[in-house]
Amino acid sequence: MALTQTPLCDFGQAAPEFRLEGTDGRFHTLADCRGSQGTLVMFICNHCPYVQAILERLIQTTQELAHCGVSSVAIMPNDTDAYPEDDLEPMQTTAQQYKFGFPYLIDPTQEVAHAYGAVCTPDFFGYNAKLELQYRGRLDEGRMQAPATGARRDLYLAMQQIATTGTGPDIQQISAGCSIKWRA
Repeated sequence: MALTQTPLCDFGQAAPEFRLEGTDGRFHTLADCRGSQGTLVMFICNHCPYVQAILERLIQTTQELAHCGVSSVAIMPNDTDAYPEDDLEPMQTTAQQYKFGFPYLIDPTQEVAHAYGAVCTPDFFGYNAKLELQYRGRLDEGRMQAPATGARRDLYLAMQQIATTGTGPDIQQISAGCSIKWRA
């Protein structure tokens, strides 16, 4: 389990389009997932211990962000031949078990992950209402464990700022997790 870190935010970069199948059996596009005040695109998977460690906090954060007009979508980018626990059926089980309030989509060709420049799970891309990138950072101060009480909730605070002002914070702490499992 090698730790991979995300690059710094490329402020203003446009959100790449996508059309991917979700755990609900429907295909979703960026337009379908767009929020009125912002959009959070997350690259996650089932098997990554970094994702497993934050999943409940992440779900809570996305629920709170929905009240700010920020919609969320999760995309699973890994090679499912090498990691079958990340395939669509196990994704459906995870989405049901944790009661995901956002679409959980599979990227079987990995084209979407490449278009976004995703490098790890979890990898967060926070966009403003114009779908301009404003945040590329971590969820919070915790990685493999919950952060201390009162710790900074980076993703929530950044997306709340983006929903209100259209711009993300100047200082962002990078996210880190398992590298994306690219197809050969």
